[in-house]
Amino acid sequence: MVLRRGRGSCQWWCGPLVMFTAALLLISQPWGAKSMAMASLGTALGPTGSLVKGHYLSIGDGSVMEFDFPEKSEGIIVISSQYPAQANRTGLKPTLRVTSLDPEVLSIKNVSAITWGRGGGFVVSIHSGLAGLAPLHIQLLDFHKAAPMLVEERRDFCIRVSPAEDTHATLSTNLAHFSENPILYLLLPLIFVNKCSFGCKVELEVLKGLLHSPQPMLLGLLGQFLVMPFYAFLMAKVFMLPKALALGLIITCSSPGGGGSYLFSLLLGGDVTLAISMTFISTVAATGFLPLSSIIYSHLLSVHETLHVPISKILGTLLFISIPIAAGVVIKFKLPRFSQLLVLVIKPFSFVLILGGLILAYRMGVFILAGVRLPIVLVGFTVPLVGLLVGYCLATCLKLPVAQRRTVSIEVGVQNSLLALAMLQLSLRSLQADYASQAPFVVALTGTSEMLALVVGHFIYRSLFGVS
Repeated sequence: MVLRRGRGSCQWWCGPLVMFTAALLLISQPWGAKSMAMASLGTALGPTGSLVKGHYLSIGDGSVMEFDFPEKSEGIIVISSQYPAQANRTGLKPTLRVTSLDPEVLSIKNVSAITWGRGGGFVVSIHSGLAGLAPLHIQLLDFHKAAPMLVEERRDFCIRVSPAEDTHATLSTNLAHFSENPILYLLLPLIFVNKCSFGCKVELEVLKGLLHSPQPMLLGLLGQFLVMPFYAFLMAKVFMLPKALALGLIITCSSPGGGGSYLFSLLLGGDVTLAISMTFISTVAATGFLPLSSIIYSHLLSVHETLHVPISKILGTLLFISIPIAAGVVIKFKLPRFSQLLVLVIKPFSFVLILGGLILAYRMGVFILAGVRLPIVLVGFTVPLVGLLVGYCLATCLKLPVAQRRTVSIEVGVQNSLLALAMLQLSLRSLQADYASQAPFVVALTGTSEMLALVVGHFIYRSLFGVS
C-alpha cells in the first residue's frame, strides 16, 4: 500500500521513468497490496520543480509535512531531490538516510535511489505497525568529498499511522460481550451485600483516630502515586518495553484503590476501617495525581497522545464504595442482629468474588493477552510483590501497629486495573490501546493470584501455629 496524502490537496505528476521505477519496486509486494498501491501511486510521487524554501528534499509539492498511512501495511514514499549531484550518472551519488523516530509505529525497510531528467530522488520502503505519529529523520549525504558531507537534514516530515476501520468495532464487540456476561450480573448483588458487610465492620473510634493521625493514609498516597509509577518506569527501561506497553504499565501502577484491597485486608488480618478509608482517599486523590503522573511519564516516554482521565468512572467508584458501606454503618447501629449476620457472610462471599473476578478478568482479557510476551509477564508478576514490600517497609519505618502495616502494604500492592484499562481505552488509538492494555490485565491476573495465595498461606499458617 502506498502512502496516502493527508491534510491538504494538490495536483501531483511524475515522469514515466519514475512511474516505471516505482512499479518495479511494487512487484515484490503481496497481490492484495499491489492493487491498492497502483491505484494510489500518483499520490506518492512528487514533482521535480523548483526548491521549496531553499530545501533540496521534498515530498509531493513540499506544502504538506504530515502524511496519513494505514496500520499494518507496506508501501513506499518517494522523496524528490534537487541537489545538483543527484543527476550525475557516473561516480558516487548522494545517499539518503531515513530513520523513523518511533519504530513501533513505522519502520524503514530500505532506501533506493532513482534518477530522472535533470533531477532524481529516493524511494523509501516503509512498514507500519501500531497506530500513532512517527516523525522522520532524513539526512542527505554527499560522498564526493574525502569525507561524507551532510548536505541537508530534515526533521519536519512525519507519518501518521491510522487504525484499521474494523479494529475499534472488534474491541467494542469484545467489551460489550464482557458487560453482558451473566457471571457479572450474578456477582453484582454479592458485591453490594459484601460492601454492606464491610460497613458493619467499620469502627467509628478508629475512623476518628485516623482523622487526628493520618500518617497511614499519607504513606499509602506516597507509595501509590510516587513509588509505584517510578518503579514501573524503571522496569520499562530495564526490559526495554515498547512505548505503548510501558505507558500501560505506568498507568496501571498509578491507579490506586483496587476493589479487593480492603477485602484482602480483612482476610489477612489488617485494619478494615483503615483499608476502607485509604481506598476512598486514594480514589479521590486519583482525580489529581493520575493526570499529573500521566503527563510526567508521557513526556519521559515521548508519547504524543493526550491521555484522558475517566473522571466519571472515578466518581462512580466513589459512589459504589461509599453508598453500600454507609448503609452497612447504619445497619450496624440500627439493626445489630442483622449486622452480625452480614459479618458472618463476609469471608465466604469474599472468596466467591475473588474467584469470579479472576474468571471475568480472564474472559475479558483473553483476546488482548493472545500475543502477550514474557517481559511484561515478568514485570507484571513483580508489581504486586514490590507494592506489598514497599508499603510494609514504609509502615514499619513509622512503627505503625502490625494490622496497619498489613493494610498499608495491601493498599500499595493492589492496583485498580479496571481504572487503568478505562483510561488506556479512552486515550489511545485502537491497536495501541489493545497493546497497552496487556499491562493492566497481566497485573490484575498475577496480582489477584498472588494475593489469593497469600490468603491461603495465611490461613494455613494460622491453623498450624494458632497466630493471627
